[in-house]
Amino acid sequence: MSPSAPTQHMPDDLRRILDLSFVLRTTMTRRRFGGKRTIETTYTWDGSGCVYLSGYPGPRDWVANMGAHSEVVVTTVEGDRNYVIPATARVLKDRNERVEHLLAFIDRWAERPGFPRKRFRFLLGAIRLNRRLRLPWWGPFFLVRRILDQMPCVELRLTGEPQLLEGELPEPS
Repeated sequence: MSPSAPTQHMPDDLRRILDLSFVLRTTMTRRRFGGKRTIETTYTWDGSGCVYLSGYPGPRDWVANMGAHSEVVVTTVEGDRNYVIPATARVLKDRNERVEHLLAFIDRWAERPGFPRKRFRFLLGAIRLNRRLRLPWWGPFFLVRRILDQMPCVELRLTGEPQLLEGELPEPS
């Protein structure tokens, strides 16, 4: 897939998988000792050519690995078929660039079965309104900002043609 038209050749079933699935596996190179490492994580997809990974606040070695070695492989794990897609990772550091992706990630994460969606979406709506109005991070939003600042945020730009996985799924390591 070329960067200018990342979804031009994306199969429809892969689009459905990315729309409906909750987890992906990403295989990367370890920053210190080389070798491969595979993680399984929740994600959000922009509907185009980028997948965004995040997780609980705090340092993550997989973020450092992707910062050191940006070439990764994304593997779908849910659906009738599994796809393998080459991607380039970019660790997002700027708060203004990160916030919308993190909120989309949290919104997607909240879609899991059994999650109290109504209350959570109300809170996310208040945060989004605060950002649209460009209000300062005051009061309860100060705590939200601190949490968001500590959450990892990595953009995976899908760069190659999706291929059907032949063989076994890579195991998380």
